[in-house]
Amino acid sequence: MPGSIDWSLALPYAAALAFGYLLGSIPFGLLLTRLAGTQDIRAIGSGNIGATNVLRTGRKGLAAGTLIGDVLKGTTAVLATSYALGPNAAMVAALGAFLGHLFPVWLGFKGGKGVAIYIGLLIGLAWPAALAFCLIWLAVALLSRYSSLAGLLASATTPLVLWLMHDRRLALLFALLTVLLWIMHRLNIAHLLDGSERKIGRSEPAPKA
Repeated sequence: MPGSIDWSLALPYAAALAFGYLLGSIPFGLLLTRLAGTQDIRAIGSGNIGATNVLRTGRKGLAAGTLIGDVLKGTTAVLATSYALGPNAAMVAALGAFLGHLFPVWLGFKGGKGVAIYIGLLIGLAWPAALAFCLIWLAVALLSRYSSLAGLLASATTPLVLWLMHDRRLALLFALLTVLLWIMHRLNIAHLLDGSERKIGRSEPAPKA
């Protein structure tokens, strides 16, 4: 019937969403710091489980491992789903992975802020846009010395880059992910506005999130 819903897609899309969420919710920062015997990452710095806060432990290797893990779980979610269920389901898995990273059920729905997994999803879905993101991030970080500002501006430009690449559906998806990422960075935005945001390389304690 014209205009009717194709319910045959409901199960594959639900599976893609669940698979993405489960991968995205793996808290690499917390797992790696615990395995290394450091204190609970949620009790230091911003309390975040991402690579930037792991770096505040002074363990650069753990921070790098967290970054790589968070990137790869996003890329794995979309590539595996695309192979098994197709590109449309991969976009659903991308949303699930991002939500899993931000709101992991295992940690009381208190996860990361989303920059690393955002990059991982871009790598799997549109690698040229991921390259543009990284270049913008690097330029802003070098000029401003603010990691948060670099992530915010790079993410803000991503939907436009995807739109210019004529991938309208991905542009809309990443517009949604960008909104969520900015919401998760709301305290960073406040600190940027009042001048209290911590710069890259500064040693004083970060504001408690």
